[in-house]
This record gives sequence, C-alpha cells and structure tokens, in this order.
Amino acid sequence: MPELPEVETVRRGLSPVLSGQRLARVEARRPDLRFPLPEGFVQRLAGARILDLKRRAKYLLAPLDRGETLVMHLGMSGRFEIARPEGAVRPGEFHYAADPDPRHAHVVFETDAGGRVTYYDPRRFGYMGLVETAALESHAWFAGLGPEPLSDAFDAARLEAAFAGRAQGAKTLLLDQRVVAGLGNIYVCEALHRARISPFKPAGRIGRGRLSALTQAIRQVLEDAIAAGGSTLRDYAAADGALGYFQHRFAVYDREGQPCGNSGCSGVIARKVQGGRSTFYCPACQR
Repeated sequence: MPELPEVETVRRGLSPVLSGQRLARVEARRPDLRFPLPEGFVQRLAGARILDLKRRAKYLLAPLDRGETLVMHLGMSGRFEIARPEGAVRPGEFHYAADPDPRHAHVVFETDAGGRVTYYDPRRFGYMGLVETAALESHAWFAGLGPEPLSDAFDAARLEAAFAGRAQGAKTLLLDQRVVAGLGNIYVCEALHRARISPFKPAGRIGRGRLSALTQAIRQVLEDAIAAGGSTLRDYAAADGALGYFQHRFAVYDREGQPCGNSGCSGVIARKVQGGRSTFYCPACQR
C-alpha cells in the first residue's frame, strides 16, 4: 500500500492541474470502488471548484467551494494519470512506467482549463468520498488520527507519552495511526534502522534521547523518500504514471542477508514476520 511519501508525491503532481480549478466534467464509470461512491457523486462534483489539494495521513483531500471535501485513498493499486494540452507532467525524479490498462480507468476528472485526471485501480481497494468540510476532523476516517510526522506536533515528547508503559514493540506502535499518522511498514523499518532501535524493543523502555533520534530519523527518511518520488513497489505509480526510485536507496527493507550499512556495524540484515508483516532489521546494531 502506498505510504505517506507516495501519497505526498501524488498530491504534488496533481496540485498544479487541480488546485484552484473548476471541474467541468466528472465521469464515474462504475458505481463503486472499495466502497460505493457517494450518492450523487458526479452531480455534487461537476461545476465545483477545487480550492486546494491537501494530504492527511494517506488520504488526499480536495476541499470544494460548495462546503464539501473530496476524499481519496489509493488503496493497494490506485493511481492517477494526468493528461494536459501542453503534455504530461512528471514531478520529481521517476522511471517511466507503461500506460495502465484502460479497463481499470474508473473515475475521470476534467477541468475548465483543459486538465484531465484519470483514476485507475485494478484491484479497486481505493475509495472516494464526499465529506462536509467543517466536519472532516470528526469523520470516522480521520477521528483519532495521530499527528503528521512532518509537523511540529510530532516530537520526542509526543512519542514518549504514546509509548509510556507499553510492552508492544516500537514498530508495532509506530504503525498505529493513532500514535502517528501516515507511517507504514517500509518507512518504519527504515527509520528504526537509522535510529538503531530494535523493532521488537518494548516501546515503554525506550528513553527520551533515543526517541529524539527516532523522531529525527522518521522525518529524514520521509523527506528523503518524498524528494526521490516515493518507493513504488509493484503496482504503485506517481500521478503521471511514472515510478519512483527511493526503493534503490533502502538501507534495510527487502535486503535480507545483505550487509548492514550503518557506520561501524558488521551485521547482516535479517527478516522476521511481525504482526503479519515482514520486518527487516539488523540484529547487531539495532537494540
């Protein structure tokens, strides 16, 4: 599933085409994705102006001038492609990807300015909704979400409070969206490796100093991934249909049996299933 950097990369790619634009035409080629599309979906969007394009956790948010917000989640394989009169936009540094199968083009947005954005989703695990903007934070999708990891609200003190007295492993709690929003398996593995903290260490036993290093590592790995255009595993692609290449910079994820790259460490990356997901770590330096 796309994680925060992938969703942020898509947001930045879509923003020049959609932000501030009026939707001249919206086409829903099927009545549902993961969930049924909202009642009157096309009618409620057609003619509306998108005021901005934002991100909250792994959601894309498009507040409209009609008092509603279009909420979009990519699921496992959702992707957007942009077609404009002046040509395709390729934000960030990407490898080119082949055009997706037109049979999986489910929703099309066209703007007054001639922009055309198509949402593809072969597995249909993504979803879209229309939520009253004033009530967005209390909606079931957003209520209880933790702070954004790149915001000032996320720091060592916040982690210390969330981890206090908890026996679960650090990785398990970092994947809890109530602790911090938007993190997923890949970047939690990478951040814990950078901070040299074991993914299995009981969270309540990690001191403030190490938590400070961890919050910094989380910020750095997310910022590096956003700058590189995201990770792009399997089906995922950026807004212009191109693939990111941060995956080639992974220090630990999917590198089982390879040497640890941390300074002064001669360990070998290991893999262990934790909570149904693969955890990659260095047993030698992550303690």
